[in-house]
Amino acid sequence: MQAFAYARPESEAEVLELLAAHGGEARILAGGTDLMVGLRNGKFRPRVVIDIKHAGELRPRIEDEAGKVTISATTVLADVIEDATVRHSFPALVEAARTVGSVQIRNRATLAGNICNASPAADTAPALLVYQAEVVLARAGGVRRVLLDDFFLGPGQTVLQPGELVRAIELPKPGPPFGAAFGRFTRRRGVDLAGVSVCCGVDSRGTSRFGFGAVGPRPLLVADRTGVLADPAAENKVRERALEQLVGQASPISDVRASREYRQAMLPVLSRRVLAAAIDRRSWR
Repeated sequence: MQAFAYARPESEAEVLELLAAHGGEARILAGGTDLMVGLRNGKFRPRVVIDIKHAGELRPRIEDEAGKVTISATTVLADVIEDATVRHSFPALVEAARTVGSVQIRNRATLAGNICNASPAADTAPALLVYQAEVVLARAGGVRRVLLDDFFLGPGQTVLQPGELVRAIELPKPGPPFGAAFGRFTRRRGVDLAGVSVCCGVDSRGTSRFGFGAVGPRPLLVADRTGVLADPAAENKVRERALEQLVGQASPISDVRASREYRQAMLPVLSRRVLAAAIDRRSWR
Protein backbone atom coordinates (compact mmCIF):
# COMPACT_ATOMS: atom_id res chain seq x y z
CA MET A 1 0.00 0.00 0.00
CA GLN A 2 1.34 3.41 -0.95
CA ALA A 3 1.65 5.99 1.83
CA PHE A 4 -0.96 8.75 1.80
CA ALA A 5 -2.10 11.69 3.90
CA TYR A 6 -5.33 11.45 5.87
CA ALA A 7 -7.74 14.37 6.33
CA ARG A 8 -10.87 14.48 8.49
CA PRO A 9 -12.73 17.71 7.68
CA GLU A 10 -15.58 18.90 9.89
CA SER A 11 -17.71 20.50 7.17
CA GLU A 12 -18.70 20.07 3.54
CA ALA A 13 -16.90 23.33 2.73
CA GLU A 14 -13.63 21.89 4.07
CA VAL A 15 -14.16 18.72 2.02
CA LEU A 16 -14.62 20.81 -1.14
CA GLU A 17 -11.52 22.87 -0.36
CA LEU A 18 -9.45 19.70 -0.05
CA LEU A 19 -10.88 18.31 -3.29
CA ALA A 20 -10.12 21.57 -5.08
CA ALA A 21 -6.55 21.53 -3.76
CA HIS A 22 -5.78 17.88 -4.57
CA GLY A 23 -8.03 17.11 -7.57
CA GLY A 24 -7.58 13.63 -8.94
CA GLU A 25 -4.99 12.79 -6.28
CA ALA A 26 -7.67 12.67 -3.57
CA ARG A 27 -10.00 9.82 -2.62
CA ILE A 28 -13.16 10.07 -0.56
CA LEU A 29 -13.64 7.77 2.44
CA ALA A 30 -17.28 7.21 3.45
CA GLY A 31 -17.85 3.51 4.14
CA GLY A 32 -14.48 2.43 2.78
CA THR A 33 -15.50 -1.13 1.90
CA ASP A 34 -14.25 -0.77 -1.68
CA LEU A 35 -11.67 1.95 -1.06
CA MET A 36 -9.66 -0.15 1.38
CA VAL A 37 -9.49 -3.04 -1.08
CA GLY A 38 -8.34 -0.69 -3.83
CA LEU A 39 -5.68 0.84 -1.59
CA ARG A 40 -4.32 -2.55 -0.60
CA ASN A 41 -4.09 -3.96 -4.13
CA GLY A 42 -2.68 -0.77 -5.62
CA LYS A 43 -5.68 0.08 -7.78
CA PHE A 44 -5.95 3.41 -5.95
CA ARG A 45 -2.84 5.51 -5.27
CA PRO A 46 -4.09 8.76 -3.75
CA ARG A 47 -1.93 11.44 -2.17
CA VAL A 48 -4.69 12.12 0.37
CA VAL A 49 -7.72 10.23 1.67
CA ILE A 50 -10.53 12.54 2.78
CA ASP A 51 -12.74 11.06 5.50
CA ILE A 52 -16.16 12.73 5.14
CA LYS A 53 -17.91 10.93 8.00
CA HIS A 54 -17.40 13.88 10.36
CA ALA A 55 -18.52 16.61 7.97
CA GLY A 56 -21.68 17.91 9.62
CA GLU A 57 -23.77 18.43 6.49
CA LEU A 58 -22.90 14.95 5.19
CA ARG A 59 -23.61 12.91 8.31
CA PRO A 60 -26.05 9.99 8.06
CA ARG A 61 -29.66 11.04 7.59
CA ILE A 62 -32.80 10.05 5.69
CA GLU A 63 -35.26 12.91 5.26
CA ASP A 64 -38.82 12.75 3.96
CA GLU A 65 -40.13 16.09 2.74
CA ALA A 66 -41.73 17.79 -0.26
CA GLY A 67 -42.64 14.49 -1.90
CA LYS A 68 -39.13 13.09 -1.97
CA VAL A 69 -36.75 11.16 0.25
CA THR A 70 -33.17 12.38 0.61
CA ILE A 71 -30.44 9.94 1.65
CA SER A 72 -27.17 11.60 2.63
CA ALA A 73 -23.75 10.57 1.35
CA THR A 74 -22.64 8.76 4.51
CA THR A 75 -25.88 6.85 5.18
CA VAL A 76 -25.07 3.15 5.33
CA LEU A 77 -27.12 0.46 3.63
CA ALA A 78 -28.25 -1.05 6.93
CA ASP A 79 -29.95 2.25 7.81
CA VAL A 80 -31.58 2.41 4.37
CA ILE A 81 -32.96 -1.09 4.86
CA GLU A 82 -34.39 -0.32 8.30
CA ASP A 83 -35.90 3.10 7.55
CA ALA A 84 -39.72 2.96 7.72
CA THR A 85 -40.28 5.47 4.92
CA VAL A 86 -37.88 3.72 2.57
CA ARG A 87 -39.46 0.36 3.33
CA HIS A 88 -42.94 1.71 2.58
CA SER A 89 -42.21 3.82 -0.52
CA PHE A 90 -39.23 1.99 -2.04
CA PRO A 91 -39.50 -1.73 -1.20
CA ALA A 92 -37.50 -2.81 -4.25
CA LEU A 93 -34.57 -0.67 -3.08
CA VAL A 94 -34.73 -2.45 0.28
CA GLU A 95 -34.70 -5.81 -1.52
CA ALA A 96 -31.68 -4.73 -3.55
CA ALA A 97 -29.78 -3.29 -0.57
CA ARG A 98 -30.25 -6.55 1.34
CA THR A 99 -28.23 -8.39 -1.31
CA VAL A 100 -25.14 -6.18 -0.94
CA GLY A 101 -22.31 -8.11 0.69
CA SER A 102 -22.74 -9.36 4.24
CA VAL A 103 -24.37 -7.87 7.32
CA GLN A 104 -20.98 -6.44 8.32
CA ILE A 105 -20.55 -4.83 4.90
CA ARG A 106 -24.04 -3.32 4.96
CA ASN A 107 -23.26 -1.71 8.32
CA ARG A 108 -20.29 0.11 6.73
CA ALA A 109 -21.04 0.49 3.02
CA THR A 110 -22.99 3.56 1.93
CA LEU A 111 -25.67 3.84 -0.72
CA ALA A 112 -23.77 6.73 -2.33
CA GLY A 113 -20.58 4.67 -2.44
CA ASN A 114 -22.40 1.81 -4.14
CA ILE A 115 -23.24 4.05 -7.10
CA CYS A 116 -19.99 6.06 -7.09
CA ASN A 117 -18.04 2.86 -7.76
CA ALA A 118 -20.08 2.60 -10.98
CA SER A 119 -19.88 -1.17 -11.09
CA PRO A 120 -22.06 -2.63 -13.87
CA ALA A 121 -23.22 -5.14 -11.23
CA ALA A 122 -23.96 -2.59 -8.46
CA ASP A 123 -26.92 -4.16 -6.66
CA THR A 124 -28.74 -0.96 -5.73
CA ALA A 125 -28.38 0.68 -9.16
CA PRO A 126 -31.29 -1.10 -10.96
CA ALA A 127 -33.73 -0.15 -8.21
CA LEU A 128 -32.49 3.44 -8.00
CA LEU A 129 -32.86 3.73 -11.78
CA VAL A 130 -36.43 2.46 -11.68
CA TYR A 131 -37.27 4.89 -8.87
CA GLN A 132 -35.81 7.72 -11.00
CA ALA A 133 -33.21 8.74 -8.43
CA GLU A 134 -31.25 11.96 -8.73
CA VAL A 135 -27.69 12.42 -7.49
CA VAL A 136 -26.97 15.72 -5.74
CA LEU A 137 -23.44 16.88 -6.54
CA ALA A 138 -21.77 19.65 -4.52
CA ARG A 139 -18.84 21.70 -5.76
CA ALA A 140 -17.25 25.03 -4.92
CA GLY A 141 -19.77 27.67 -5.87
CA GLY A 142 -22.84 25.54 -6.32
CA VAL A 143 -24.83 22.33 -6.55
CA ARG A 144 -26.09 20.35 -9.52
CA ARG A 145 -28.51 17.46 -9.78
CA VAL A 146 -28.04 14.59 -12.21
CA LEU A 147 -30.48 11.80 -12.97
CA LEU A 148 -28.85 8.52 -12.02
CA ASP A 149 -29.39 7.31 -15.59
CA ASP A 150 -27.06 10.13 -16.71
CA PHE A 151 -24.61 9.62 -13.83
CA PHE A 152 -23.09 6.37 -15.08
CA LEU A 153 -20.73 6.54 -18.05
CA GLY A 154 -19.10 3.10 -18.03
CA PRO A 155 -17.31 0.62 -15.76
CA GLY A 156 -15.92 2.67 -12.87
CA GLN A 157 -16.78 5.93 -14.66
CA THR A 158 -19.29 8.61 -13.66
CA VAL A 159 -19.96 12.25 -14.51
CA LEU A 160 -18.29 13.35 -11.27
CA GLN A 161 -15.81 16.11 -12.08
CA PRO A 162 -12.60 16.91 -10.17
CA GLY A 163 -13.59 18.89 -7.10
CA GLU A 164 -17.13 17.48 -6.96
CA LEU A 165 -18.68 15.46 -4.18
CA VAL A 166 -21.87 13.41 -3.94
CA ARG A 167 -23.87 15.15 -1.22
CA ALA A 168 -26.99 12.98 -1.34
CA ILE A 169 -29.32 10.80 -3.38
CA GLU A 170 -32.90 12.03 -3.86
CA LEU A 171 -35.83 9.73 -4.58
CA PRO A 172 -39.20 11.12 -5.69
CA LYS A 173 -41.98 9.22 -3.93
CA PRO A 174 -44.00 7.29 -6.53
CA GLY A 175 -47.61 8.27 -6.91
CA PRO A 176 -50.04 5.41 -6.27
CA PRO A 177 -50.73 2.95 -7.62
CA PHE A 178 -47.12 1.87 -8.12
CA GLY A 179 -45.47 -1.50 -7.69
CA ALA A 180 -41.83 -2.50 -7.88
CA ALA A 181 -39.75 -5.61 -7.26
CA PHE A 182 -36.09 -6.65 -7.47
CA GLY A 183 -34.41 -9.98 -8.17
CA ARG A 184 -31.02 -11.35 -9.13
CA PHE A 185 -29.11 -14.50 -10.01
CA THR A 186 -25.72 -15.30 -8.48
CA ARG A 187 -23.38 -18.27 -8.56
CA ARG A 188 -24.04 -18.91 -4.89
CA ARG A 189 -25.83 -17.40 -1.93
CA GLY A 190 -23.87 -14.98 0.18
CA VAL A 191 -21.59 -12.12 -0.76
CA ASP A 192 -21.07 -12.83 -4.46
CA LEU A 193 -21.79 -10.13 -7.02
CA ALA A 194 -24.78 -10.62 -9.30
CA GLY A 195 -24.54 -12.53 -12.55
CA VAL A 196 -27.79 -10.82 -13.59
CA SER A 197 -29.97 -8.39 -11.63
CA VAL A 198 -33.30 -6.80 -12.55
CA CYS A 199 -35.67 -4.32 -10.97
CA CYS A 200 -39.08 -3.55 -12.43
CA GLY A 201 -41.51 -0.76 -11.57
CA VAL A 202 -45.06 -0.42 -12.93
CA ASP A 203 -46.88 2.89 -12.52
CA SER A 204 -50.49 4.09 -12.76
CA ARG A 205 -50.19 4.83 -16.51
CA GLY A 206 -49.07 1.31 -17.31
CA THR A 207 -45.45 2.25 -17.93
CA SER A 208 -43.08 -0.58 -17.02
CA ARG A 209 -39.50 0.47 -16.22
CA PHE A 210 -36.72 -2.07 -15.94
CA GLY A 211 -33.31 -1.55 -14.40
CA PHE A 212 -30.78 -4.15 -15.56
CA GLY A 213 -27.50 -4.91 -13.79
CA ALA A 214 -24.45 -6.96 -14.82
CA VAL A 215 -25.60 -7.17 -18.46
CA GLY A 216 -23.68 -4.27 -19.97
CA PRO A 217 -20.88 -1.78 -19.35
CA ARG A 218 -23.12 0.18 -16.97
CA PRO A 219 -26.48 -0.33 -15.23
CA LEU A 220 -29.21 0.06 -17.84
CA LEU A 221 -32.67 1.62 -17.68
CA VAL A 222 -35.28 0.65 -20.30
CA ALA A 223 -39.04 1.19 -20.41
CA ASP A 224 -42.22 -0.04 -22.08
CA ARG A 225 -44.66 2.86 -22.34
CA THR A 226 -47.27 1.06 -24.44
CA GLY A 227 -48.91 -0.51 -21.39
CA VAL A 228 -48.63 -3.98 -22.91
CA LEU A 229 -46.32 -5.46 -20.29
CA ALA A 230 -48.35 -3.98 -17.45
CA ASP A 231 -51.53 -5.59 -18.76
CA PRO A 232 -51.78 -9.27 -17.75
CA ALA A 233 -54.76 -9.59 -20.13
CA ALA A 234 -52.67 -8.73 -23.19
CA GLU A 235 -51.87 -11.56 -25.60
CA ASN A 236 -48.84 -13.51 -24.44
CA LYS A 237 -47.07 -13.24 -27.81
CA VAL A 238 -47.50 -9.47 -27.78
CA ARG A 239 -46.10 -9.20 -24.27
CA GLU A 240 -43.21 -11.48 -25.15
CA ARG A 241 -42.38 -9.36 -28.18
CA ALA A 242 -42.36 -6.21 -26.05
CA LEU A 243 -40.13 -7.83 -23.43
CA GLU A 244 -37.80 -9.14 -26.13
CA GLN A 245 -37.30 -5.61 -27.44
CA LEU A 246 -36.34 -4.38 -23.97
CA VAL A 247 -33.92 -7.14 -23.02
CA GLY A 248 -32.41 -6.89 -26.50
CA GLN A 249 -30.92 -3.55 -25.45
CA ALA A 250 -28.60 -5.31 -22.99
CA SER A 251 -25.06 -6.17 -24.08
CA PRO A 252 -23.76 -8.82 -21.66
CA ILE A 253 -20.25 -10.25 -21.71
CA SER A 254 -18.71 -13.44 -20.35
CA ASP A 255 -16.71 -13.23 -17.13
CA VAL A 256 -16.01 -15.29 -14.00
CA ARG A 257 -19.59 -14.94 -12.79
CA ALA A 258 -21.52 -15.97 -15.89
CA SER A 259 -21.19 -16.46 -19.62
CA ARG A 260 -22.73 -14.07 -22.11
CA GLU A 261 -25.10 -16.83 -23.25
CA TYR A 262 -26.26 -17.55 -19.69
CA ARG A 263 -26.97 -13.89 -19.07
CA GLN A 264 -28.88 -13.58 -22.33
CA ALA A 265 -30.98 -16.61 -21.39
CA MET A 266 -31.67 -15.60 -17.79
CA LEU A 267 -32.37 -11.89 -18.30
CA PRO A 268 -35.88 -12.43 -19.76
CA VAL A 269 -36.62 -15.13 -17.16
CA LEU A 270 -35.79 -12.81 -14.28
CA SER A 271 -37.54 -9.89 -15.97
CA ARG A 272 -40.79 -11.86 -16.19
CA ARG A 273 -40.57 -12.74 -12.51
CA VAL A 274 -40.01 -9.21 -11.23
CA LEU A 275 -42.60 -7.82 -13.66
CA ALA A 276 -45.22 -10.19 -12.26
CA ALA A 277 -44.27 -9.25 -8.69
CA ALA A 278 -44.40 -5.52 -9.52
CA ILE A 279 -47.87 -5.85 -11.09
CA ASP A 280 -49.06 -7.78 -8.05
CA ARG A 281 -47.74 -5.13 -5.68
CA ARG A 282 -49.33 -2.35 -7.70
CA SER A 283 -52.70 -4.04 -7.32
CA TRP A 284 -52.69 -3.84 -3.53
CA ARG A 285 -51.10 -0.43 -3.07
